[in-house]
Amino acid sequence: MKRIKVIVPIPMDAAGVANRASQLPAALVGAGFAPEFAAVSWGAALGDSYHDMLLMDWTVFQAGIDAEAEGYAGVIVDTVSDSGVRALRSALTIPVVGPGEAAFHTAMLLGKSFTVLTMWDEWFPLYEKTLGDYGLWDRCASLRSIRTRPDVTELLAGKEEVIFEKLKAEAEAAIAEDGADVIVLGSTTMHQSAEWLAGQLPVPVINPGQAAWKTMEMLVGLGLTHSKKAFPAPGVPKADEIRRRG
Repeated sequence: MKRIKVIVPIPMDAAGVANRASQLPAALVGAGFAPEFAAVSWGAALGDSYHDMLLMDWTVFQAGIDAEAEGYAGVIVDTVSDSGVRALRSALTIPVVGPGEAAFHTAMLLGKSFTVLTMWDEWFPLYEKTLGDYGLWDRCASLRSIRTRPDVTELLAGKEEVIFEKLKAEAEAAIAEDGADVIVLGSTTMHQSAEWLAGQLPVPVINPGQAAWKTMEMLVGLGLTHSKKAFPAPGVPKADEIRRRG
């Protein structure tokens, strides 16, 4: 069995982690693979600031640094910010996948220009960073939000009637006004809206957590991992000190 560690970048209880894990229904998980979701033990609350961006990078890195030694076949970071992904690639030799990178590149397989559709403007800096890192600004039609404070634990449950229509309206504007031909959901916490939106819109809708999962299955199945030339290991590893400092 290929165990994949999925790191939730916000500390939460078991019920919150289960809500996040529901983005990967059993039918989606390939034979021989097992996702294991785990939240960081401390850190950011909403990912709504550069303060929280730093905390997510650090605590995700802490949570993943021992994944290879623990027998995992790969690591997925459960946030479209791809927090800690590149640092973990430096520390590990097993594949590390971020939903942002996976979703953006999946969008480019399906269209020419994508919009990142998210909950509120406070998350825009997350995408501004990754789009710059990945050199994809020229393929991004726009960043759009519904200006609604997210609930990163309860997600969209109980709010579908209002939230889904707001997302549809912004997506339609992105298509009509911005030239988007693919919509990328801006958070794995929005996964409950993906299927509904896909049935309402004339363009593909990318569910980032599922894109990341299938990318991981592909990499593991093909025996591929990141280039250590691109993500070299540190000359002076600090793993023991990182563990001590918690």
